[in-house]
Amino acid sequence: MSRVVTVPELLDGHTVLDIECLDRIYLNGYVPLLQVGGQVVTFLRGHLGMPVASPAVFEKIGTRFRQAVDRFAEMNDIPVVKFKKGMRKIDVMRPLLARAGRAGRPGVVAIGWAQEFQLVWDARKRDTDPSRPPQFSFAKAERRVTCYYFYVWDERWGPGFIKVCAYFPYPVKVWLNGHEHSKQAAASTGIGFTELSNGFASCGDPDALQAICDRLGPAEIQAFFDRWAARLPLPLTPADRAAGYWWELSMRQVEVSRTMVFDAPRQARAFFEALVADNLDLGRPEHVEILFKRSPRGRKPKDPASGMFRTAIDRSNQGVTINAYWRHSRVKQYLKDGRALRVETVVNSPEDLGCARRLHNLPQLQARARAINTRLLETEKVGQGCVFDSPAFARISQPTLTQDGRRAPGLRFGDPRVMALAGTLAS
Repeated sequence: MSRVVTVPELLDGHTVLDIECLDRIYLNGYVPLLQVGGQVVTFLRGHLGMPVASPAVFEKIGTRFRQAVDRFAEMNDIPVVKFKKGMRKIDVMRPLLARAGRAGRPGVVAIGWAQEFQLVWDARKRDTDPSRPPQFSFAKAERRVTCYYFYVWDERWGPGFIKVCAYFPYPVKVWLNGHEHSKQAAASTGIGFTELSNGFASCGDPDALQAICDRLGPAEIQAFFDRWAARLPLPLTPADRAAGYWWELSMRQVEVSRTMVFDAPRQARAFFEALVADNLDLGRPEHVEILFKRSPRGRKPKDPASGMFRTAIDRSNQGVTINAYWRHSRVKQYLKDGRALRVETVVNSPEDLGCARRLHNLPQLQARARAINTRLLETEKVGQGCVFDSPAFARISQPTLTQDGRRAPGLRFGDPRVMALAGTLAS
């Protein structure tokens, strides 16, 4: 009879690759000097020299920007796609990005545009003397405006996009993928690897690959934005930048992952289903608080636990994903391509981990998110005792015949009582 293999043994001794890496990175770009109404007036009058701080200037700048985008697309033979309601943008752009990746030719792959709600400056005319120049007050409001998506293939990052709003103060979004950056870096240094759909399945030098993932930080992300800001048409000019009116990046959503590739992919799904069955209570406050704690002493009294605490099982994406929610963020586990366990902390608000939003705080956020991933696995190792690929499990889960010829039904895998019995028999 073969020996029972437990989850701790599997995670410690039956993985061929264990990599921690930034995954999807979604950033906000904002102009710090255009965040309050008085700064808008200073920009219009003090910087642009307008006698009246009028919103008509916003339309002029926006029109100039839209015309520049049209010329840029025409001169470089770049396809322009209108995104319609309900359309998944990445599904439209993925074939174009894949073609650029096969060609190995960096550049703008396509430009998408859509009318979207954005937080922009809205102007209201004040009641003043009609014989005097008009005066306006400015307040931020949600308005439907034109947004451009510049999908690029970057020589160091692979696929990504920069989204630019065409109305004042021209908010920006940046989307990147840390795994794609690490793939490009590994290939350029001659490290051999095979890919998962979004990660690594094997690698000839795991330590060197992990070092590449560890080096990825704010400097590389800022370099990406600066590189493409110099190539793309933008609503702000070099003169604006020289006067201090330029974008600063902050973290909107960051995914920090740990991927553990099994040496026996055929057994991975059964193992993961067992793992899910024994961890349905991860989202309870007393459990998820342990995962997301910011220090061994816990949070300070002025920072009480609040918000949403729950565990959700998602079966909509060709498999099972277990999500444990904490405030605006979550930690999730799922089986990657049927052969690897992916643990991923999705940070939708850096404040959830006690971090500020500006990009230079990314190393601190990544360290805390990695610690969450590690604590989750440690928690499961301590609490998990499921049987993996064992004849003992086969005997209790499949129908059998008794000595007198009567048929005995198998025990239903996943039922809480059955799992408790199986754990007792295997211990």
